[in-house]
Amino acid sequence: MSTEVRQMFSSIATRYDVTNEVLSLGVHRLWRRSAVKLSGAKEGSHVLDCATGTGDLALAFKRKVGPTGRVVGTDFCPEMLESAPAKAAKAGLEVEFQVQDAMALTLPDNSFDVASISFGIRNVDDPVKCLQEMARVVRPGGRVVVLEFGQPTGPYGALFRFYSKTVMPAIGGLLTGNRAAYQYLPRTAAAFPAGERFLSLMDQAGAYSERAAHPLLFGTAYVYVGTVR
Repeated sequence: MSTEVRQMFSSIATRYDVTNEVLSLGVHRLWRRSAVKLSGAKEGSHVLDCATGTGDLALAFKRKVGPTGRVVGTDFCPEMLESAPAKAAKAGLEVEFQVQDAMALTLPDNSFDVASISFGIRNVDDPVKCLQEMARVVRPGGRVVVLEFGQPTGPYGALFRFYSKTVMPAIGGLLTGNRAAYQYLPRTAAAFPAGERFLSLMDQAGAYSERAAHPLLFGTAYVYVGTVR
């Protein structure tokens, strides 16, 4: 799956930001703020953001940790990272960007206070291994934060599923020229464990003393927070 996912993101990288803004109606910005708040990051914290893409969550963390803090953004798709350094420079923020696989990080043990991943863990080959690897680079007592789509229920859930299956592929395909990518993304989101089922993956990782799920927008997304043993 990794090769296919890398190729898919490579093909939409240059139009990813504008498409994300249109499809989410800007809500993704609020979700990132929630992730940063729930992470417990503060002035001077060291943060790793995996699957950082074009760097939006990494930049949000850098604003939180300030000039004395350190933020490293990693992604396994070089094309997604290409615009990130310029975006950080334009915002006047110093963030390190590296090409890395979230399941096989080359970073030292216990070197960060927080590790995060947003809308990326469902795209890795082994989510449990990813959760273990992120915990490895976080000090004991630090936090791993996962922002990912859920599966809302009821009338809103039905509306969301219609939007995901019909509207997203049409608009995403129009804006990026790759309709298949915007069929893949909602399909994997609908199939990926959410809520308590994702917390069971964190339990399987065996790296967390505490974990919690925080629903956003009626369960459209979740922020999962795990405290590293």
